[in-house]
Amino acid sequence: MSQQKSYQSSFISVTILFFLWGFITVLVDSLVPRLKEVFEMSYAKTVLVQFAFFTAFFVFSLPAGAILTKIGYKKGIVLGLVIMATGCLLFYPAAEYRNFNVFLIGYFTLAGGITVLQVAANPYVALLGSEEGASSRLNLSQAFNSLGTTIAPVVGALFLLSDSVKSSEEINLLNATDKAGYYAAEAATVQTPFLLIAAFIGILALIFSFIKLPKVMQDSPKGGYLALLKNKIMLLGALGIFVYVGAEVAIGSFLVNYFDDMNLAVVVADNETMMNIANTIASTFNKTFSNSDSKSLLGIFIIFYWGGAMIGRFIGAYLTKIMSPGRVLSIFALLAIVLIAISINTVGLISMWSILAVGLFNSIMFPTIFTLTLEGLGDLKAQASGLLCMAIVGGAIIPYAFGSLIDGFGFKTAFILTMICYGYILYYGVIKSSKTIKI
Repeated sequence: MSQQKSYQSSFISVTILFFLWGFITVLVDSLVPRLKEVFEMSYAKTVLVQFAFFTAFFVFSLPAGAILTKIGYKKGIVLGLVIMATGCLLFYPAAEYRNFNVFLIGYFTLAGGITVLQVAANPYVALLGSEEGASSRLNLSQAFNSLGTTIAPVVGALFLLSDSVKSSEEINLLNATDKAGYYAAEAATVQTPFLLIAAFIGILALIFSFIKLPKVMQDSPKGGYLALLKNKIMLLGALGIFVYVGAEVAIGSFLVNYFDDMNLAVVVADNETMMNIANTIASTFNKTFSNSDSKSLLGIFIIFYWGGAMIGRFIGAYLTKIMSPGRVLSIFALLAIVLIAISINTVGLISMWSILAVGLFNSIMFPTIFTLTLEGLGDLKAQASGLLCMAIVGGAIIPYAFGSLIDGFGFKTAFILTMICYGYILYYGVIKSSKTIKI
């Protein structure tokens, strides 16, 4: 009974971290439309922000897995938080001097910390109870991750996109005093929120250094990575994580630009119901959209993309208890494909709401793929988590390819890439539900 209570309190503590990195990850997306206009970049180049962020998962995941086998999950969590805070602090000089390269370094460092947290927290939650309930537990923790991703677009839309960004031509027309004032305001828009986040992360690191967490890891296994690379399910699962994260980030990063490309700001502004929805959400922060920039208005609706993921994970925590997790995964992937097909073949609000609804079916994909891949791996789970988190680099590669397709062929064509990604996830769900693959 005492062990069960220890597991419950530990589960709650670690779930707080899921919320934190979900919030920060999506807050990055809010900067994409802003950076595109400030630095006058193509869609492909703009995604260098995401590229730096998700490349860190490729660089840090395997070392993080190896470190965890030596220091344990608790110290790994504290280490991840410290690295995250350092990354947030780097945004201050980056914004002060308007240096895009320093922004990229800051995001890379921040993502390094999140990588360590991912590698530590995901298998830790899976181990806090029976293996049969691992998928349900991780879906529940990831639901709070999605709560963070739901709130972040609202904060981003209202505080990072709420004022109009000037083009280089407009900036050049300003006198020296006005130009200096504009640059200072731009810097403060980024500096303030990330300084506050850094302070909060620092407090969490201090708290977790004193929290007692149960030890669920045995002695460090030998030859772990070599054995895992020979495991077919491990490799198929890693590819599943790669394409899922890539598709989710590609869609989430470009939604504002996609809506803007379809001139949906005019459609939304002329629709009383849509404006009521936008202003109801904005009123939470004492804001209104009567005189707001179009990107801010469109950005507020991204809450439904990430909010759908939150709702879906709460539902998924239940569904994966009563159904085969692999079957739930394949059904959700199929529905995501159908919704994207609807969006690219329609216009106006139908196109808008169908692509936003993809978030609902994204919901269970990461935790379900993750736990299905970890099944039966025993003490190799920490290192397997490192390999799976390395696959999150898909969030760097696929959005870049997606942005390049937009530049060359437009949004409608580019979305076919995400349909292919979900097609593979559908396949993985089918083979895991049938359990015909030998490991």
